[in-house]
Amino acid sequence: MTNIATWVSAMRLRTLPLSISGIIIGSCLAEYNGVFDTRIFIFAILTTLSYQILSNLANDYGDGVKGTDNDQRIGPTRALQSGAITKEELFKAIRINILICIALTVGLIYFSFKAKHFFLALLFFIIAGIAIKSAIKYTIGESAYGYKGKGDIYVFLFFGLVSVIGSYVLYAKQLDHVTILPAITIGLLSTAVLNLNNMRDIQSDVSANKITLAVKLGAEKAKKYHFSLIISAIIMSFLFGIFYFTSPFNLIFFIAYIPLVLHLKKIKSVTNPKDFDPELKKLALTTVLLSVLLGVGHLL
Repeated sequence: MTNIATWVSAMRLRTLPLSISGIIIGSCLAEYNGVFDTRIFIFAILTTLSYQILSNLANDYGDGVKGTDNDQRIGPTRALQSGAITKEELFKAIRINILICIALTVGLIYFSFKAKHFFLALLFFIIAGIAIKSAIKYTIGESAYGYKGKGDIYVFLFFGLVSVIGSYVLYAKQLDHVTILPAITIGLLSTAVLNLNNMRDIQSDVSANKITLAVKLGAEKAKKYHFSLIISAIIMSFLFGIFYFTSPFNLIFFIAYIPLVLHLKKIKSVTNPKDFDPELKKLALTTVLLSVLLGVGHLL
């Protein structure tokens, strides 16, 4: 029986904080408008984490089966690649995780809408179905969109728009313009994390015929694209701070600009793809920091 540490590694815990960034902001905005609900918050966090773990396990499976995860990769050795988990064990875990995702989604939608707001509940069930399918199809199957340069679009949509705007709607039962700029900000930064990962893996992805957007752009243009994502995120969040300003405390998220600027300075000087890897954790944690400071700052 595979040990717990191996499964924890396969779940890629370092990716989990980033996945809840949008939930944090959406929940803070809900609290500001007096519609926050603790049960919805807990289920939203658990549901999002389950989707991210599903995506990680499916990614491990898809890349492992296709041979993309090999000795040429610069990043951490994956569970299937190393042989620590068999293909059958990983596939079974994916199926179990899908059931967990469904159960948590049902609980989240129940506590959010109960017997009311039928069409909103139906909409969220549809979004959940698309999210589960997207988590699986990123690397699994012949039509895996992660192998066709479309991963950036999905990350922007689900980590940004769906996460922030969707979580707010779960509380408020309606859309609100206050969520738009934060959603775009988190979506851009989350996409930057993916792009950084893909820039690190350009060489091995080319040899494995995994055509990410970074592969399509090439190393230099991918780096320029990375700069545009982060600078655009800074601009979007800055505009949010100005448009919805009520107190100087609202702007405490400007603190997160410091590590973002330092990150860009580091990326500009990188010539060895291995040097991208340490920046992944830094960028992901900075995104979480910005989400917490932006959300909490809005409440002050």
